[in-house]
Amino acid sequence: MDTAPSAQPLTSTTLAAPNRRRVATAAALASAVEWYDYFVFGIAAALVLGDLYFPAGSPTAGVLAAFATFAVGFLARPLGGIVAGQLGDKRGRKPMLVLALTLMGVATIGIGLLPTYETIGVAAPILLVLLRVVQGVAVGAQWGGAMLLATEYAPEGKRGVYGSVVQLGVPIGVVSANSVFLLAGAFTSDSAFASWGWRVPFLVGLPVLALAWYIHTRVEETPEFREAERALAEKERGEKNSPLRTVLRGHLGTVLLAGGSFAVNTATFYIIITGVLDYTTRELGMDKGAVLTVSLCVSLTQLVLIPASAALSDRLGRIRIYAIGAVGIALWAVPMFLLIDTGSLLWLAVSTFVASCFLSIMYGPQAALFAELFTPEMRYTGASLGYQIAAVAGGGLAPFVMVLLLEATGTSMAVSGYIIGLSLIALASIKVLADRARSH
Repeated sequence: MDTAPSAQPLTSTTLAAPNRRRVATAAALASAVEWYDYFVFGIAAALVLGDLYFPAGSPTAGVLAAFATFAVGFLARPLGGIVAGQLGDKRGRKPMLVLALTLMGVATIGIGLLPTYETIGVAAPILLVLLRVVQGVAVGAQWGGAMLLATEYAPEGKRGVYGSVVQLGVPIGVVSANSVFLLAGAFTSDSAFASWGWRVPFLVGLPVLALAWYIHTRVEETPEFREAERALAEKERGEKNSPLRTVLRGHLGTVLLAGGSFAVNTATFYIIITGVLDYTTRELGMDKGAVLTVSLCVSLTQLVLIPASAALSDRLGRIRIYAIGAVGIALWAVPMFLLIDTGSLLWLAVSTFVASCFLSIMYGPQAALFAELFTPEMRYTGASLGYQIAAVAGGGLAPFVMVLLLEATGTSMAVSGYIIGLSLIALASIKVLADRARSH
């Protein structure tokens, strides 16, 4: 039975402002470079990976295979969250973040150097899947570490804002990935891009390894973890303790509610940045560079919207702001695809911009909300599991499901229905979390 309250207050800490800023900056950079490395795969899957690594069959079959490989990374994310959560709650937030960054850097560079199916045959897609799994494990481990570095160093009353700096890593990663792909496309011919130009975005992810070293040598462990570590050491003298066991036995319901509340956000996000890229270029005949530019510009607006919604959540409450975003996504699902189907760049920009506003309203307070659902000794494990369950149920499958729905029904309204269904699950989960918050 789940006995966890819907919100556990975090204790305040007295820290020098420069130290807070250094930690927040390191957490934001860790999130940005990690998500950059993760997103370049999604863009490449929509543009070139199907032909290069899964050449047999129709173009649609190749895209489905590439998106299935994209989804494999999401299936691996809970594993990263579980392992890093266990160790992060017992050994510290910082070491797990450093490990996650190192894994991501090695896997991304490996993809950039990986020979194609034409060169090494069936070994190429197998290795691609394995490297994508490593990326998934890495990003599954990263989010909890970066989020807790930021929120557990936050001053009283500003946890939402500090948590949002980690959330900013997503739009920064999208903007960076799209920018590098645009530059690679601009300076190469179509044939050169398909041959080697697509590899450049993967290889420029190398600085992630330098950042891992910086965090390892210059960033201190969070004060809240050090306090929890002392309490945990005393408890372990009398009994064997496992954060994962504690979460699964007493707080599984909270984990599932967290995941259910967020799946619509991550699904809609990946539909917009990956599924729509494939749909507009392959089905609607829109220009690849123009669509990437729209995605880049829309992502830039999130750099303002995410911290703004997080600041509002510090004043008005996490659940209230979070719920507004979920309602907005549900209401916009049909108009969004009606506008996209016009094949107009202007309406594509309008439709995805409005959607990104509602996504940002949810995403801003999400880090602080998930952190407050669990106590420090199990926070890495609990928050990571909730986030990664949403990533699997929503984001990882969303582009794949989108292609299947379009092929089966011939209408984008089926994708809108998929988003609305996930929105209803989110709103139901949010209501239960709100009821629990009022009862404690």
